[in-house]
Amino acid sequence: MSGSAAQLPQNNCAVWISKFGSPLEVAELRSPSLPVPLEGQALVEMEYSPVNPADLNVLEGRYGQLPVLPCVPGHEGVGRVVALSDGADPRAVGQWLGRRVLLPSGFGAWQSFGVARVADLVAVPEAVPAQQAAMLRINPATAFCMLQNFATLRPGDWLVQNAANSGVGRSVIQIARAKGLRTVNVVRRPGLEADLRAVGADAVLEEGPGLAQRITAAVDGAPLWLGLNAVGGESALGLAKALAPSGTLVTYGAMAKQPLALPNGLLIFKDLILRGFWISQWYRRAAAPEIAALFSQLLEWAASGVLHTPVEAVYCLAEVNIALAHAQRGERSGKILLRP
Repeated sequence: MSGSAAQLPQNNCAVWISKFGSPLEVAELRSPSLPVPLEGQALVEMEYSPVNPADLNVLEGRYGQLPVLPCVPGHEGVGRVVALSDGADPRAVGQWLGRRVLLPSGFGAWQSFGVARVADLVAVPEAVPAQQAAMLRINPATAFCMLQNFATLRPGDWLVQNAANSGVGRSVIQIARAKGLRTVNVVRRPGLEADLRAVGADAVLEEGPGLAQRITAAVDGAPLWLGLNAVGGESALGLAKALAPSGTLVTYGAMAKQPLALPNGLLIFKDLILRGFWISQWYRRAAAPEIAALFSQLLEWAASGVLHTPVEAVYCLAEVNIALAHAQRGERSGKILLRP
């Protein structure tokens, strides 16, 4: 290996799954040999990786795309390049060795060391806090793409979302504020208004009877062209009823585990547009310049503090079962991170 290979430890630690099921039952700790980067690859030492709902869904075998088993889970994370393949171009070694990077999807971030194609790495400026960088690929990226791709919104326009206290929801609030947009934010429990207003929410409402009317009152009758739904059921119906004619409802989650059921009249007489969004699919279809532009903007916002995701706890890989149990609790105040 080219670079600092002589100083590399010879031990590795990784979380593996060899079957799907309850996260606490299927996650196991292993000590695989240190991977060796092949031509065009880099060896990356992990720093942080979050435990996302999508990660829990993978362990349960309930995600939209499941990996081949056995595998190392972990959709996203941040680390440092510690070596490149033998014979790597000295210019590439000089460019990447020691750099903090975002890992590509499929890397398997719940491990101490892993290899990835250099072409798939995203360089992270040192001004971006490592923990914040670790959480950029999924939630903030989902928020950015939904605000960018489904409706033409201008400064001063309103949008509405449910699950506003989720990772995506908080990112929507912060990105919308940076773009001069205003947000109505629907939550499923009381006591969240002050926290969400502190990160830029313009209005915060609780789910319940008369939701559509309360949303309309919150925006003083202004048109709502975009609704973001991560809950389903009655919550999604409330958002749809509040949308302007020809407005768009984007569904990206199903926290209530209830189907999206809308009266025919909302489609016939309001001509609503129903769309779905999955960031993994977007990455597969987007052109390289689009992906580069996405990360350039997200990293800039993370460095300046425009984007910030709270962290509730950090666990080492050896504590993975404690971390998984914590991540499954309700009413958390921030993300759960794993570190080597």
